[in-house]
Amino acid sequence: MITLDKELTLSDFQQVVLEQTKVQLSIDARNRMIASHQFLEKFSQNKVIYGVNTGFGPMAQYRVANEDAVNLQLNLIRSHASGAGAVLSKIDVRALMLARLNTLSLGKSGIDISVADVLIELLNLRITPLIFEHGGVGASGDLVQLAHLALVLIGEGEVFYNGERRNTSQVFQEMNIKPAKISIREGLAIMNGTSAMTGIGLVNTLYAEQLLNWSVFCSSVINEIVKAYDDHLSEELNRAKLHKGQQQIAALMRKHLNDSGLTRSRKEDFYNADHAKIELFKEKVQEYYSLRCVPQVLGPVKDTLSHTSKILLEEVNSANDNPIIDVETEQVYHGGNFHGDYISLEMDKLRLVMTKMSMLAERQINYLLNPKLNDILPAFVNASKLGLNFGMQGAQFPAVSTTAENQMLSNSMYVHSIPNNNDNQDIVSMGANSALMTRKVIDNCYEVLATQIATILQALYILDYDEHLSSATSLRISDLRKIFPQIKEDRVLYEDMKRLKDYLKTQQAYD
Repeated sequence: MITLDKELTLSDFQQVVLEQTKVQLSIDARNRMIASHQFLEKFSQNKVIYGVNTGFGPMAQYRVANEDAVNLQLNLIRSHASGAGAVLSKIDVRALMLARLNTLSLGKSGIDISVADVLIELLNLRITPLIFEHGGVGASGDLVQLAHLALVLIGEGEVFYNGERRNTSQVFQEMNIKPAKISIREGLAIMNGTSAMTGIGLVNTLYAEQLLNWSVFCSSVINEIVKAYDDHLSEELNRAKLHKGQQQIAALMRKHLNDSGLTRSRKEDFYNADHAKIELFKEKVQEYYSLRCVPQVLGPVKDTLSHTSKILLEEVNSANDNPIIDVETEQVYHGGNFHGDYISLEMDKLRLVMTKMSMLAERQINYLLNPKLNDILPAFVNASKLGLNFGMQGAQFPAVSTTAENQMLSNSMYVHSIPNNNDNQDIVSMGANSALMTRKVIDNCYEVLATQIATILQALYILDYDEHLSSATSLRISDLRKIFPQIKEDRVLYEDMKRLKDYLKTQQAYD
C-alpha cells in the first residue's frame, strides 16, 4: 500500500501505475483536503472567484447564481468530454489518475473529499476510465483528457473493467461506488491541471530509463564482439570531460566488461610492442564512432533523463490548477499553474535523446551486418548459404524505417502553440501531445533495440565466443537465446521480435 502525503516518489509512481499496488491518503492529506474545502465554501460567499461563481475562460465576466453552482461544474465536465483519436492505454490512464490524486491531496484545490475517495477506489479496483489521446492543448491544463476522468468520477461516461468497455453507472452500481459529490468547484479542480501530460511523462521516464540500460548493454556486448580496445571507456579519458552522464555511462560499460576475455588493452597491443617498421596497420587503430563514442552519445541521454525525472516529480507534487486555495493565508490566488510548458519542454528533450539512442542502435546494427565494416562476420550475419539465405537482411529494414519515423517525430511541440478558446488561451504548451509523441518514440526505440539484440545474438551464435564473454553478457544472453534461436534456415521473424521487445520492456538489463 502506498500512502500519499505531499511527496510522491518515482518508485511510488511505478508501484501504483505499473505494478498496480494499492494507494491510500494519509490522515494529514485527508485533513488538508477537508480544511481546504470548508475554507472555500465560507470564503467564496459574496466574493467573485473564478470558476466558483463565474463562467469559464473568456466567459469569466459572467456571474453565475449560487443556485446554479452545481450545474456550472456539471456543464463544464460534460461539455469538455469531447476527446478524439485513439483510446489511452490502461497504464497511461492510471498514471494521470495518480498524478491528479496526488495534486488534489495537497489541499490547494478546495474540493470535496469524495473526489479523492472515488479516485482511490478506481485505482485500487483497477477500473480504468475511457480517455482519448486527442484534446488537450496543455494550458488550462489537460482539459479534455481530465474532463473524461471527471465524467467517470461523477458516475457517467465509460470505463474498462475486467477487460470490457462498459457504462460507468453500471460498474459503479455493481461495485457499490458512490459518485463524487459536486458542490463548489470540483469539476474545474479535476480538469484544470497538468496531470495527463505529467502522468504519461512519468511513465515515459520509467520506460526510457530501462531502455537506456539496454542500450548500454548492447553497446557493451558489441565492444566484446569486435574485440574493441578498452581505453575509450577508461576513467581517465572520461573524467577529462566533466559531463556527469558521460562518466556514468563509461563506468557502467567498464563494469559490464570488467571480466570480459574479449576486449583488448591498447597498452599491451600498441604501446608495449615495436611497430616502427609497419607502414599499414591491418587492424583499425580506433573503432568507429558508434562503438568508440558511446559514452559521449548516451551521456546526454542519461543527463537529460535525470533532469526530466526531476522536473516531472516537481510537477506531480505541485498544485497545478487555478485558482489556488491557500488556507494558511486565507486567500484564493488566481494565476496559471495549469500551464504545461515545463512538461512539454522536457518531453521534447526526452524525445530528442531517445531518437538519438535509436540512431545509435541502428548504426550498431548496420556495423554488425556489413562485413566491410566489421571484418569478422558474414554479410547480414547469415549463418547459411550466401545468396540463397538472408539472415538478418530483412529485419534491418524495420529498424531503419522506425528510426526514420523517430527522427520525424522528434520535432518540437513546445514551440507549436496555437491560440484557441476565443484567444483567452493565446499561448499554450501542447504538453499532452508532446508526452504522447515521446511515448511513441520510446516504443519505437524498443523495436529497434529488439532488432539489435537479435543481431547480437545471431553474431554470437556464429562467433562462438561463449567461454570468453563477460559475466554480465552471459547472464542475459542465456535468457535471450530462449526467445531468439539461431537463424540457420530463413524463418519468419516478427513473432521473435515481438517477444524480444516484450522482454526488454519487462526485464532489467542489469540486476
